[in-house]
Amino acid sequence: MGKGFMKRLNIGVLGFGTIGTGVVKILAEQRDLIAQRSGVELVVTAIGDLDLTRDRGVDTSDIRLTNDARSIINDPEIDVVVELIGGYEPARTFVLEALQAGKHVVTANKALIAKHGMELFPVADSHGVTLAFEASVAGTIPIVKVLREGLAANPIRALYGIINGTCNYILSRMRDEGLPFEEVLADAQKLGYAEADPAFDIEGIDAAHKLAILGAIAFGTPIHFDQVSVEGITKITGQDVAYAEELGYRVKLLGIAKQAGDAVELRVHPTLLPASNPLAQVEGVFNAVLVDAQYADRTMYYGRGAGELPTASAVVADLIDIACGRQVAPLGVQPGVLRERPIRSQGEIECGYYLRLSVADRPGVLATLTRLLADQGVSIEAVRQYGRAEACEAVPLILTVHRTREAAFIKALDEIRAQPFVGADLTWMRIEEN
Repeated sequence: MGKGFMKRLNIGVLGFGTIGTGVVKILAEQRDLIAQRSGVELVVTAIGDLDLTRDRGVDTSDIRLTNDARSIINDPEIDVVVELIGGYEPARTFVLEALQAGKHVVTANKALIAKHGMELFPVADSHGVTLAFEASVAGTIPIVKVLREGLAANPIRALYGIINGTCNYILSRMRDEGLPFEEVLADAQKLGYAEADPAFDIEGIDAAHKLAILGAIAFGTPIHFDQVSVEGITKITGQDVAYAEELGYRVKLLGIAKQAGDAVELRVHPTLLPASNPLAQVEGVFNAVLVDAQYADRTMYYGRGAGELPTASAVVADLIDIACGRQVAPLGVQPGVLRERPIRSQGEIECGYYLRLSVADRPGVLATLTRLLADQGVSIEAVRQYGRAEACEAVPLILTVHRTREAAFIKALDEIRAQPFVGADLTWMRIEEN
């Protein structure tokens, strides 16, 4: 019988950190339930990690522990390798070798799939095995399965995702408690929500990895992580979060993938969402993805985007699929029909914009700003000025503008910055009304 239909599936785990511990725990605690649902017994027989001395709080007495990853990859008794090392290397090399050895692979590694997926998928296909990666995006939310299978009958028009819990936690606390970015980031690190080096999260790279994967599945294209436009949240101030709230918006780090004619948009950036938008209600470390599909219309998926057991749950779901012989194309369409599509540049996108600037409090300032925007075809939606100043001192001025092409808005900003009455403290963000 083929590997997908064995009565016992032997599993080797590479990486015995938080998620690896969760996988071992779930498979032990729910062994009978999983066997009842799949008809297959899932057994961890080997674990590879550099640190095997730390107590993880799980029973490993019947599991072979090793510092040698290749002893697991080359073990003929192991059917599936679970890669939970993270990062690009040596994860890529180990996954490649496992696939070439004819073993199924399950990974939670979004960086690996986003950067090397297009290299690894054909290897899995040529060796008749599965490379599964549900846990790589949005933790416990089964969004890969939703796009690839649940919505398989639907052309996808767009998807919008809060797909980095660290950034969502920071922005939520900045709004609720009026705290500065640096203070909330420090708290997030103490609580384990942010790494000691948080750059991947706060610079938007983690979210871009995930969006690249989701966009490829949604639109039937190869994964192009290097073409995702990325901005992080490091420049967001508590002042802007508060002003946005007063205007009826909430600031979220949003991953956006959209159809745009024959092209697609792939972008990650801070975004103002109307407070009534369901994504605006997603707080703390939670993730959510809203999908706009042709026949299903709008559906939203919400849950914990990280953590030991939520992410491990997604890993185990992939293991159960393999045990049951359920196999679909990694990106939802057959490899031969993946289609390259142009990726829109940021200058080509269209949306509304929020603009905060510091201006001299004197007559004619607003008229000049209005003219500079109008010269580029940009129309003002709302204006709010805070306070009055003495002797032409600077005051904050908030503008929101109607949907317009970004290149036109940026050109108008260049003209605005050059005005003698405009201070250096100028901030802008995109607005998504949909």
